[in-house]
Amino acid sequence: MERFLQIFRVPELRKKVLIVAVLLVAFRVLAAIPIPGINAAALQNYFNSNQLLGFLNFFSGGGLVTLSVVMLGVGPYITATIIMQLMTIIFPSMKEMYYEDGARGQAKFNQYARLLTVPLAMVQAYGFLTLLISQNVIPRPDPFHLATNIIVITCGSMIALWLGELITEQKIGNGISLIIMAGIISRLPSAVGTALVAYTPSQLTAYAGFIIVGLLLIAGIVYLNEGERKIPVAYARRVRGNKMFGGAQSYLPLKVNQAGMIPLIFAISVLLLPQFLAQLLTIFSTTWALKVNGFAQAFVNNHLYYGVVYFLLVFAFTYFYTAITFNPEEVAKNLQRSGGFVPGIRPGESTEKFFGSIVNRITLFGAAFLGIIAVLPLIVQALTGIAVVTISGTALLIVVAVALETMRQIDSQLTVREYDGIE
Repeated sequence: MERFLQIFRVPELRKKVLIVAVLLVAFRVLAAIPIPGINAAALQNYFNSNQLLGFLNFFSGGGLVTLSVVMLGVGPYITATIIMQLMTIIFPSMKEMYYEDGARGQAKFNQYARLLTVPLAMVQAYGFLTLLISQNVIPRPDPFHLATNIIVITCGSMIALWLGELITEQKIGNGISLIIMAGIISRLPSAVGTALVAYTPSQLTAYAGFIIVGLLLIAGIVYLNEGERKIPVAYARRVRGNKMFGGAQSYLPLKVNQAGMIPLIFAISVLLLPQFLAQLLTIFSTTWALKVNGFAQAFVNNHLYYGVVYFLLVFAFTYFYTAITFNPEEVAKNLQRSGGFVPGIRPGESTEKFFGSIVNRITLFGAAFLGIIAVLPLIVQALTGIAVVTISGTALLIVVAVALETMRQIDSQLTVREYDGIE
């Protein structure tokens, strides 16, 4: 508690927290402003019948459910970032720019992602509006008003991205993640209210089990995010002139969940691919777009197939993204260059194989846990038989992971100021 109060005692940090709060409130205000001509009842029914739109609502920061001016939110930017990450695998020049050119290369990489966000937002806006028109959720506008709505939605997406980057500049959390988290938390009161309205005394055991599972899941997510395998590292002694350097003992931390929440986002993006194709097909044929959209909904409604595919996608993408972010060969080379070595393991190829085997083993646990988190709502519904009460593992993972990262950054800033105060 004392640590929390310190945030408001430090003027600079207090100012940053207030700026972030104001920016999040600004986004929530924009998320409450709908585009013209919305049939609220038809919109609610359409959302209730399409689980994939719930995933899209995550990415939008909660603005999609009201068809607001920021209805796409940061979703197009996330899609653009995923595309750019995949391009680093396909094109060596992109990989060199991102991994070897340092901060300048990453800044250029992010700029390309922003430029790609604009056409993606326009395509998604047009496709989604066309699908809603075909479902009689919104009336068919004339071409001028349709183009106006597309421009407004695209601008709203770029404003959401801009707000996210302004939040990131305050260095007390990732802006994009905080916007997504704010959207999830904003839905909590209505979800609790719906659950209480549907409550009956006969369901007391199921509701109690729901609360217990939720608390255990939060504890498990914290354990997963904070868990790491510490590899001992020793440094050889080196003599330079009359001084001796090295000889220190340290360790290399390998996180159990190297990939964070990225595998869930990748898996959701693949599951949303038929929906995205349906949006593209609306440009050419509304009939085919509705068929593809119907196929996507039928797949999601089949909980067995959907759950198995979702679990396997998360499991595979965890290994995939871990392989991108952690390269045993590069780590072994850097360790050898700095004069370090793992006790009992020869430097070079042996160290590389050692790191590879360790990462594969700990990633197995992380991948399995993330996969269980992904399909947890289906498991809870199957065990309790209550469709109103569900635990969204994806939402919980995002909220807990973002909260932990924000707390970590705030704590680091407090620690720096404590050292600055030492004379």
